[in-house]
Amino acid sequence: MFKKVLIANRGEIAVRIIRACRELGIRTVAVYSTADKSALHARIADEAVCIGPAATKDSYLNEKAIFAACEITGADAIHPGFGFLSENAAFARNCGKCGINFIGPSPESIEMLGDKAAAKKAMKAAGVPVIPGSDGAVPSLEEAKRLAAEEIGFPLMVKASAGGGGRGIRLVERMEDLENAILAAKQEALNFFGDDSIYMEKFIIDPKHIEFQILADKHGNVVHLGERDCSMQRRNQKVLEETPSTIMTPELREKMGAAAVSAAKVCKYFNAGTIEFLVDRDGNFYFMEMNTRIQVEHPITEAITGIDLVKAQMKIAAGEELPYKQSDIEFRGHSIECRINAESPEHDFRPCPGKISSLYTPGGPGIRVDSAAYQGYTITPYYDSMIGKLIVHAPTREEAIAKMKWALAEFIVEGVDTNIDFQLSLIRDPVFESGKYDIGYLGRKMSK
Repeated sequence: MFKKVLIANRGEIAVRIIRACRELGIRTVAVYSTADKSALHARIADEAVCIGPAATKDSYLNEKAIFAACEITGADAIHPGFGFLSENAAFARNCGKCGINFIGPSPESIEMLGDKAAAKKAMKAAGVPVIPGSDGAVPSLEEAKRLAAEEIGFPLMVKASAGGGGRGIRLVERMEDLENAILAAKQEALNFFGDDSIYMEKFIIDPKHIEFQILADKHGNVVHLGERDCSMQRRNQKVLEETPSTIMTPELREKMGAAAVSAAKVCKYFNAGTIEFLVDRDGNFYFMEMNTRIQVEHPITEAITGIDLVKAQMKIAAGEELPYKQSDIEFRGHSIECRINAESPEHDFRPCPGKISSLYTPGGPGIRVDSAAYQGYTITPYYDSMIGKLIVHAPTREEAIAKMKWALAEFIVEGVDTNIDFQLSLIRDPVFESGKYDIGYLGRKMSK
């Protein structure tokens, strides 16, 4: 096992990794920007190193500064968390060149699965159902029009090949809108990812967004840890998640889980990963993408399986075999996660940086709060506005919903605007309570 892990991240995920390291007896190194000098992860790690000014390109994306921090502190491994450098194949490869263990998949897996077109090709080879669409990046507007007219049909989605986080995506319902949608998606993709290549795929009407968590070791063993329903979305961004999904049957879970495991094996994947699917009204499922990192919503899977995913990541990276087979994985109860952000729903969810003057988080059996916030902490305007994640676990979905209602009601944050009341309205929504919501539901609800 590693002796010292540097966490190349910030916020609640950095705190989460530090706590997992403590349980494994591993010393930790936090890196922080000048804007994060008083951040919790920098205060509770065994060591902390400032790696640059507030701008992410000068700090949390500054590879040279991160590797220098490893050299100064003697860290022998890096955990990238999520976001920032977590899915950067070049960074993972450079870790190896510097003799540092990267706690994640191989650079080759990150590279292949980060390219949406290459990932789709790999899934086809594995026998995993894929959404009808272009084979790779679309080379020209003329080819895009031909594909739309002859092979894909409308409605369709234009997506950035190097995309993620809902960026570089456009829905197109008519041929006359295709050119403008492609130009807009390419420009957004270039701005955010430095790559303006796009691909196209059939738009599945009113689907569920279901993702499967997998763990794979370096010895060829792969298991899935069930699904998460991430269909409650606003502008392609997840708002809350739950597991199990209300649409899941044992037969569908077995089929989708087997597909997820096959996807990991064909890619020779190891570490934690998430295979995302769209599921239509008839229960047909289609591969969407694979995330080669720990997910924001991983705690709900931990709640129903009892498996610590972050500790599993480190054990896998250290070369250990998975201690369980698929038949050993059991799912107990129901879990829901709400993302608590410093933002103003009344003003189009505008981020609301500022000082937290008062903070009270709920507790009790089946309640978990993952957060890096504390009373007196200042949420800066430089990074995401997440205050924390509220996770509940109960024997049934009905009990989990009831528990989340009063947990949200007890969650008090003063000094900044938050989305707590908005989350409470979603949990109380009759359509959410029925489980009959899809990825377009929240958008339709908010446009009324």
